[in-house]
Amino acid sequence: MDETIDYTDFSKIDLRVGKVVEAEPVPNSRKLIRLIVDLGDEKRQILAGLAKWYKPEDFMGKYVIVVANLKPKRMAGLVSQGMLLAAGCTDDTKPVLLTVSEEVKPGEKIC
Repeated sequence: MDETIDYTDFSKIDLRVGKVVEAEPVPNSRKLIRLIVDLGDEKRQILAGLAKWYKPEDFMGKYVIVVANLKPKRMAGLVSQGMLLAAGCTDDTKPVLLTVSEEVKPGEKIC
């Protein structure tokens, strides 16, 4: 296990359910896929470094877990406004996208 944190630290992370409404490869990038994720009151562009294992169409319509309050980051000339959560994130293992088991209203807070 990594360093432990207390509840105050954990409560700073804003996890939301998002629905992927658009997905496409990022030009001139072998790693990135550009996603548009519906978070209920807004749609955000999120760049996911999962192109080695997933095609853009694999994301369409999926309800994903998003770190909504992550500081935006510029990659490949685009700005990523959040992060998707996945399990098994090593260079040799296909990450498994974390999703919800039932349809949930986009933007719902994870608690």
